[in-house]
Parts: sequence; structure tokens; C-alpha cells
Amino acid sequence: MTAINSYQHHVLPNWKAFIGGRNQTYGLRPQILESWVRCQQASVNPYNNSIHSKLEIADFRKMLAEKRELIKIAKPIMSNLYQFVQGSGFVVVITDEQGYIMEMFGDDDTLNNPMTKNFFQGASWCEKHAGTNAIGTALVIKAPIQVSGGEHYCQKHHCLTCSAAPIFDNVGQVIGILNMSGASAASHLHTLGMVVAAAEAIMAQLDIRRKNQELALSNNRLTNIFNTMSDGVLMVDEWGIVNQLNPAAKRILNRTEKEVLGMSIDRIFGGKTSLTKQMLSSKEAYEDVEIMVDTKKSAIHCLATVDPLTDEQGKVIGGVIILRPIKQIQNLVNRFSNYCATLQFSDIIGESLEVLEVIRVASLAANTSSNILLQGESGTGKEIFAQAIHNHSEQRKGPFVAVNCGVIPRELVGSELFGYVEGAFTGAVRGGKPGKFEMASGGTLFLDEIGDMPLEQQIALLRVLQEKNVMRIGGDKVIPVNVRVICATNKNLSQGVERGTFRQDLYYRLNVISITIPPLRNRVKDIHLLFNYFLNKIERDRGCKFSVEPAVIECLERFGWPGNVRELQNVVERAVSLTEGEVITIAHLPIEVYAPQGTVYPQTQALLLPALKESFGREQRRQLLDAAERQQILMLLSKCGGNISVVARELGVSRNTLYRKMRLYAIEN
Repeated sequence: MTAINSYQHHVLPNWKAFIGGRNQTYGLRPQILESWVRCQQASVNPYNNSIHSKLEIADFRKMLAEKRELIKIAKPIMSNLYQFVQGSGFVVVITDEQGYIMEMFGDDDTLNNPMTKNFFQGASWCEKHAGTNAIGTALVIKAPIQVSGGEHYCQKHHCLTCSAAPIFDNVGQVIGILNMSGASAASHLHTLGMVVAAAEAIMAQLDIRRKNQELALSNNRLTNIFNTMSDGVLMVDEWGIVNQLNPAAKRILNRTEKEVLGMSIDRIFGGKTSLTKQMLSSKEAYEDVEIMVDTKKSAIHCLATVDPLTDEQGKVIGGVIILRPIKQIQNLVNRFSNYCATLQFSDIIGESLEVLEVIRVASLAANTSSNILLQGESGTGKEIFAQAIHNHSEQRKGPFVAVNCGVIPRELVGSELFGYVEGAFTGAVRGGKPGKFEMASGGTLFLDEIGDMPLEQQIALLRVLQEKNVMRIGGDKVIPVNVRVICATNKNLSQGVERGTFRQDLYYRLNVISITIPPLRNRVKDIHLLFNYFLNKIERDRGCKFSVEPAVIECLERFGWPGNVRELQNVVERAVSLTEGEVITIAHLPIEVYAPQGTVYPQTQALLLPALKESFGREQRRQLLDAAERQQILMLLSKCGGNISVVARELGVSRNTLYRKMRLYAIEN
């Protein structure tokens, strides 16, 4: 008698004893005994001979849909397994993680065979429905098991031998059971081994499919990145021949994919491919190297990053070249460096005929590509007009770069405007630096105080304006730039030409359209508007409200405003800052505004009264005199270091009188 037959010989008595309530389970496998206990606790009827319960049609279809991938992979492996037992009455089934049969292979008479009649799609083989069996018990213990003959808890299954193995997903969760069942007389340990091997084959195929899906997803993501990234990407083989490129590279090169594929990198980079060739031969990578790329129209200034591609043995099989047009990088830098114009013609405050005429001429000039020269005194708002012209022009989407030529050290003007290469001079930034012409390419370059530009740099500026190219200091590469130039000055450039401080040819190059901005004293009508504009802005910022005495506006309109609009703005801020209440009076204005010629104390009243007799009322004159007197005392206290005796002598009054005046005007020494 074999070991299996010997074991089965005493299993049946143990089963009868257990079902009969007697604790007689000598030599029984622990997994079987534990399963019997679970079945007994679940009130499973060991003598129930009815057909197994099954899923409803809708639930069964839902299960098949959810397990479609598992079934698709398992069916070929189940078919191969069934080939070994075909015609022997054995069935091969796969269930879900609840024990419901999803797919099966069996002989034609499987459903009519008393042994296998309970094996059909949708049938439940979990322990609570079918008692101890290989499928249900494997679900519980999550391990392969063979259940034969009397080991089954239900008597109707004593004729069977069942071998089952769980199928796990990639995180260790049971997603199904593979089972092979047949007559108990044909029980053999090798059957379980075959089922386990088949289950492992299914899991291996699931893992391969999952990895393929992940690879496909990663490939799709990389393809999307490759096709949507703004940088141009060229893939070359080990000989430097382009075998792949992305849409951005086609746009940069201004060529079709058909034209570029198969092209040598030498033709694209104009023969300047030493870095790429060195990468292919030495596997050395390079990052952000400046290079000129030949296109159908012209050469494009780019930054190139070159990386080698190697096989498993480390041999170079090609490379990746990433192209970033300098213009794109400059646009980003300009965006985050505030190289933009925010003001429009509508932001210019004024209703005078002089200002309206300037706005009309400037808006017409903005529609051209000609260079513009803005002339006017300091503080008249030349940069405001420059920004408005830029925002009204075709260059409005490009950068607006402003350079004050009057504040740049003489020896740095060239490097600031035209840039420099690494090592051009002592202190040069590593890697070099682009100049303002490059930064403004595609937009507007505003050269303020152009009259202060050194004569030697005027020659270089003229060349750039004529040739539309720039060469960095110390470099040998010609970089094309497309820049609209607007210049501004408070000097008379024609007189500078006569004196030899400004080049005549540059003057005529810049002075294509000349616009003269009138001083504030010539647009008296706008003073009140500008005053209210600056005052309202301060009120919004501080969350308060001020009223203004009419005499203040009258006084402002009589002033000459040598500092123009900028000076008026400062006067408004000063008046608000000195106001203790909510009313701005003449006393809050600077002395030079209401006493333009300046006075000393003994003559203050004598000088002011005749000038103000016909212009202001008595109260207004008193305010002016008090404010002038207070200002005079403050000036002398500052001049004399706070010495009361000296200040009193300067004023021609006694110390007591001076102290009284200081208390009256709330002056602290």
C-alpha cells in the first residue's frame, strides 16, 4: 500500500469521528483539521448533496470584465496544463479571490459526471459554500494545497482529489486560484507540483505584462515630453548622423523632419562640431556651450548641451544634443528681471495742447520701426513716453531694456551694452555675459542720457545700429540682434556735434524721429491735474483723505518748476508728510516754491509783501510769511549747529524773541 493510500485509509474514520462529535483526529494534517473546524463553526452541512450556489448573471459578467486581463493570460497556460489530463475526467479551473469559477477546461461530460458536476462557471468553491476543498482552503491559508478523498469536509466531494495554488499580484494580494480536480483514485503529489508551476507561470506573465504596461506608459510620457518640450532635441548615432528630432528642433532649424533625418551634424552646425565629435569619441558631456546653428534663413545663436549614449558595455552608440535658442533664455531672464514696459499713452497725465500734440506724434512714431530721439529737460517723463511707444509698437511682446548711459562708468559702457566673453578682461564673469543689445533682441532698447556716452563707444553703437549685429568684447562671433532703439537726452545733441563731443553720423542715425517733451512750466494747465494724480495715489496707499486750500494750487501754478514733473511729485509727497491734520496749506510747501528767490529774515516781509499784495488775501499772505519765517529759522539753526546766540545775531533779534518764535512754530532745537 502506498503512503497516500495509507494516509487516506485512516482519514475517513477521522472524518466520521469529527462529524460525529468525537475528538479522534490522529495523524490528520493540521491544515485539514483547521479547515474542518472553520466549516463546523460556519455551520456547513457535510451531507448537503445539492449543486453549488452560483453568481447571478450580472455579477458574473462584472467579474469577467474586472478579471479580463488575468483570464486572458491564464487561458493558454490552463490549456497546456489540461493537455496532460485530457480524457481522464480531470478539470482545470481558475477562480477569483472569492472562490467563484471564472474559466475552466474539462471533458465534454464534465457537467454530467457526478464527480465534476459542481465545476461550472460562476460556481462558488469557498469553504463556507463547499466545505474543505483545495480552492477554498488555499484562499484561506494563501498557499498551495492538495485535498483528497475524505479530507473534504462535504461527503459529496470524497470522490475528488483537488490541487490548488493561489495567484498573487505584484504587491502580494491574492487575485485568483488555479485548481485541477479529478477522481480521488488518481491522486498524486506531482499533480500539485504541476498546478504550482502553472500558477507561477501565470504570475510571471502578469509581471511581464505589468512591466510592459509601465514601459509603454513611461514611453508615452517621454514621447509627450520629447514632443512638447520647448528645447530642441537632436538624437545622433555614433557617426554624428541625425536619426531623431522633436518638433521644437524642427522649428529652430526651420527644416522639415525629412530634411534633417540622415543629415550629418556637420551641416547643421556649419562645421563647428568639435564638441559633438569629442563627445562621440571620448564620452565627455558638455553643458550650455554657445554655438551658431545654420538654418534656411540665417544662423541662430543657441546654447547646446551634449550628452553621450552608451550601451551595456559602455561603448558610445550615439548622443543627445539639446538646443536652447539664446532668445528664449533672454525672454525668460527679461521676464523675471523686470525688463518690461508697464506704461501706456493713457497713463500720461495732461490735457494741455502741448502734451496732446507730443502724444499724437509719439503714437504715430510708435507704428514705425525707426529710431526715436526723445528730448526734454530732466524730470519731464521721457521714460514714460519710451515705455508708451514700446507698448504701442510691434515690439510690444518683446523685452523693454532701459540703460542709463550717464551712470555707467566710462570703461564699462562697452561691456554693458555689447557683452563680453570669458577672460575678456580682469574680473570678467566666468562664461561671459550677454550685453543689453542681446537682452533687448526682439524688443526695445531705451538708451537714456545718450549725450553722456563716451565718444569711443559711440563708434561701436553706430556699427551695431547699421549692421544689426553685435560682437561681444573679446569674442569673434557675430550675433544678430533685432532691436528698436529709443534714445533720450536733456542735452542739445546738435551743439554736442558742433563741439565734437557727439558723433555727427550717430546723431543722424538716432535722430530719425525727434520728439521734444515740453517742460512743466509750459503746460500750466496740467499742474493741477498732476497734483491731484499724485495726491490721490498717496491717499489710496495710506488710506486717508486730504483737502487742499485753493491758494496752494495758485502758488504751484506760479512756480517755474526747474525739476518739472518729478519735482512736483516730490513737493506733493513732502506736503502730505508735513501735514498734521487733513488740510494742505501753503505752509506745507517748500520755501523755494512760495518764495522762489530765497530770503533772509530781516528782509522777508519787505520782499514778500509786494510780490503777494495783489495775488493773495490777508490770511494767505500771513500763512506765507509765517511759513517763510519758520523755514528761515530752521535753515539758520542747521547752519549754526543749533547755537541760539549766533542765530539770534543773524536774524537781528534777541534770544527771548527767538525762543518765542521757536515755540510759536513748534521748532525743537
